[in-house]
Amino acid sequence: MVKLLIGLALAASANAFAAPTKEVMNDYLVKFTPGVLQNMQLFSGLAAKGAQIEPLIDTWIRIQAPANKISKEQFEALATDPSIEYVQPNYTIRLLEDFRIQDPLRRAAYTMTLKRNPEMAAAAPRQDNPAIPDAPAQKNGTDPDLNKQWGMKDIGAAEGWKVTRGNPEMIVAVLDTGVDYTHEDLLPNMWRNPREIPNNGVDDDNNGYVDDIVGWDFVANDNKPYDLAVSWQELLVGGGNPGHGTHCAGNVAARGGNSLGISGVAPNVKIMALRFISEKGAGTTADAIKAIRYAIDNGAKITSNSWGSEGEDPSEGAENKALRDVIQYSQDHGSLFIAAAGNGHSGVGYDNDTDKNPGVPASYNHDIIVSVAALDVRDQLGSFSNWGLKTVDIGAPGVDVYSTTVGNKYNNKVIDVGGLEVTWDGTSMATPHVAGAAALYWSAHPEKSWQDVKAAILGSAKKINSLNNKAVSGGKLDVKALMSY
Repeated sequence: MVKLLIGLALAASANAFAAPTKEVMNDYLVKFTPGVLQNMQLFSGLAAKGAQIEPLIDTWIRIQAPANKISKEQFEALATDPSIEYVQPNYTIRLLEDFRIQDPLRRAAYTMTLKRNPEMAAAAPRQDNPAIPDAPAQKNGTDPDLNKQWGMKDIGAAEGWKVTRGNPEMIVAVLDTGVDYTHEDLLPNMWRNPREIPNNGVDDDNNGYVDDIVGWDFVANDNKPYDLAVSWQELLVGGGNPGHGTHCAGNVAARGGNSLGISGVAPNVKIMALRFISEKGAGTTADAIKAIRYAIDNGAKITSNSWGSEGEDPSEGAENKALRDVIQYSQDHGSLFIAAAGNGHSGVGYDNDTDKNPGVPASYNHDIIVSVAALDVRDQLGSFSNWGLKTVDIGAPGVDVYSTTVGNKYNNKVIDVGGLEVTWDGTSMATPHVAGAAALYWSAHPEKSWQDVKAAILGSAKKINSLNNKAVSGGKLDVKALMSY
């Protein structure tokens, strides 16, 4: 969290942030009734008015159109057809962390400061869609930054590695902003699609995605799910993605014992990179559906989900049935869904059991979900972390977390410049620790069911006072105990 704010003059006008008017779009998801064939003729009238119609996975259709051409009521009227199960908005899904300067006057003043000091405003050019390198030959040795990962020591990861460092056939899908798949500590553990011939322009495995070697980018709709991070200057003024997915991936499965950087909890398992959240820090339910389905259909036994919202969508007041349905697909296919419990209202944690807007999807009632709270080095809940005796399962390291960052780097700080220091804090950071632990345990016990794996994670948790009556397990992740459970 922010430890020190830059002192800025508050003389700039908030009108500096007035944006040009954008065309308002209605964006809806339509799901056909199970067993009913899709009838695209139902949408011919909307298409004639300029609607864009996109078939998604199985029985879902996405329809977009300018609000001045097709009203919300016209979309919702589709639900009266007996062949349609439901119609809902294509809800926005966001990163849980927001690094913007929140006060509008302070933000305006900071923008003015950047304009007056070009050298301060200068940002390194971003790289997108770099080539996917071949996996390098592996070196053996101690990881030099392992001692900077307080969380690995706290959960007893090294003791767990005496049992196994993970099965290379075990796949954890990181559903996020993408992954820096060129990173020295992630590249060796990137999942490689065994059924796809690289760079031949052919969908060899007939899964609908051409040359999907390490995963897929559902934002740009291409085969390079690179983590496109914005600069610290942009983060402070406009928010967005600081390299979130890369940081999460490192704590799942950065390559350990290779004389480089750090180690993930499961240092030998594979990372599937699925980008559905853009550099602006937001994605859509439609892209989440596609990403989750891709993960499960391509062999991911575990998904790491450090994203969500406070309630379904306060502006709509309706539940996100489509997201619930695709998580049910995870459950039906036995893929553990590890989810961040949420970072509270304006950074202040709350009880997911009782709040009118609980953190979702972590608080959904699917048994396949493992909901994770964030802890600091003193076993205290992060001030931002949600909790819930019924809806939050376990705690894990989530304050001042050191991991891999975009550009072949490592850090525990999102921003560290000019007197401003922001550390990597969040239930987003706690979630990958549990995802990695699940992969480690399942590697050692491939015969176990997902129910067994979840029960072992919760049953082996170390009881701590801060989670007494605030989490199902009443405790924090304990990999040492887990691996002997």
